[in-house]
Amino acid sequence: MNQYKKSAELLERAKKVLAGGVSSEFRKYSYPHALFYTSGEGCRIYDADGNGYLDFSLSQGPLILGHSHPEVLEAVHTYTNKGQLFAGQHIQELELAEKIQQLLPGAERMRFCLDGSAAIQTAFRLARAKTGKQLFIRFEGHYHGWMDNVSWALSAPGVEALGSRLAPEVFPWSQGLPEQARNEFITLPWNDLELLRKVVEERAHEIAAVITEPVMCNAGCILPEKGFLEGIRELCTMHNITFILDEVITGFRLSLSGAQGYFGVVPDLAVYAKAIASGYPLSVICGKYGWMQLLEKGTVVQAGTMNAANATVAAALATVRTLEKLQPYKRMFDLGQQLMDGLREAAKETGHRLLVQGPGPMFHTGFTRLEKVRDFRDTFTFDKEKLNRFVAGLQNSGIRVIGRGLWYISAVHTADDIRTAIEKSRKVLDGMNRA
Repeated sequence: MNQYKKSAELLERAKKVLAGGVSSEFRKYSYPHALFYTSGEGCRIYDADGNGYLDFSLSQGPLILGHSHPEVLEAVHTYTNKGQLFAGQHIQELELAEKIQQLLPGAERMRFCLDGSAAIQTAFRLARAKTGKQLFIRFEGHYHGWMDNVSWALSAPGVEALGSRLAPEVFPWSQGLPEQARNEFITLPWNDLELLRKVVEERAHEIAAVITEPVMCNAGCILPEKGFLEGIRELCTMHNITFILDEVITGFRLSLSGAQGYFGVVPDLAVYAKAIASGYPLSVICGKYGWMQLLEKGTVVQAGTMNAANATVAAALATVRTLEKLQPYKRMFDLGQQLMDGLREAAKETGHRLLVQGPGPMFHTGFTRLEKVRDFRDTFTFDKEKLNRFVAGLQNSGIRVIGRGLWYISAVHTADDIRTAIEKSRKVLDGMNRA
């Protein structure tokens, strides 16, 4: 398409040096192909062809303060002038840890990593060491990074292929996975507390941890059923099982205390990334002292040359302090709800069955006849081809969302931005009727 001509040329050039022309698999599936971007400011981003977009993807979620937030950039600039990486401790790392401990209920101790995938693997290691057990329970469709042992149960050729809810079939997300990696987990459908209880009571002697996203953000943006997270907490406490909360997306997005504060449930271990550092590579594994002391003693090892580098720590400290100052959460929930309601109304007016679901600061749009999606199996009712047309139409109109239908609200979106997004969405939906 001529609208993306320069990006297409750059992509062909990139394919000669980068595998597939990209550095992350997800970027290959942008419409109409991987795009090249040149700048971003606030809630707008610009590509190599000069197209501007009202951005609801926020770089897959991290940019809770929008692009190029001046306080974040200034903090990074000032601190990195003193050095990039010390291979030792530094003051702002300590200050960031103290701030996180103040904000997060279960953060008695913590360690910094580079990304969510590394922090999740640290949590697994701690859970095994603390409990002396080996198996984990995870849920269909929940994304916990791209490492071998969690690259299962993220896709399937169809809902029928998943088989029994009690003993689901799991499929590899990628070729090249070691077959034995699938045996590290017991996989179950989400939001089914009675099924979870049955499995835990039968196999508690084998189970080291239960890991879950507090909101199933990566497939349908599904909220937990009432009592589900509390039920996990109770089962884990009763059976010497570690409760791991994957807050890579929800952390600092649902509240300053993340999903822990929002839902009032404190896990044994939690992982944070994305929004904490406004796009800089930093994650946190934190939790109760009974688990984290294993790192303190050195009986469990976590390491990394680039962990807590000056730029990432400065960005995170500035982000958290800015969120404390702005207190944007009520506004983000309100704007998110306005956008969700507006999209529902636009779909109704144009004759589309569009399910808009999520808490507000993030939500999902999917074309389905269901009134509610409550687990991964329900997501197979989504009309993916129709969603692709909707997302493509939005992008051609200057609205950027994540291709799987996920929208994020930032602290810098305005009511005018929401009205613009609703109006353009209405036009795209209406145009889909005539295509």
